[in-house]
Amino acid sequence: MSLRFPDPRQRAAIAAAAKNAGVSVQDYLLSAAFERATAVEATFLEHFDSSVARSHEAFAAEPSGIDPSFERRAAEHEARRNLEHHGQGHAA
Repeated sequence: MSLRFPDPRQRAAIAAAAKNAGVSVQDYLLSAAFERATAVEATFLEHFDSSVARSHEAFAAEPSGIDPSFERRAAEHEARRNLEHHGQGHAA
């Protein structure tokens, strides 16, 4: 991995931090990048879970309009099948 730092002070600070941690500069940067990525992922998942909970609450408010009964779904399926059947010119 080629590491280039335009700011020599930044390079020195990172090298010192890596030395204090007892790892190479590359390992230090990879660990920092991994920690940052997992923190971003954790934040995303936290917000996603909150969004799912809010959506669930909103959909649960009117279950009859959102999740029709089995009988209603079966009737709708049968009606759709009849329309498709008649739409193709077949006799019933």
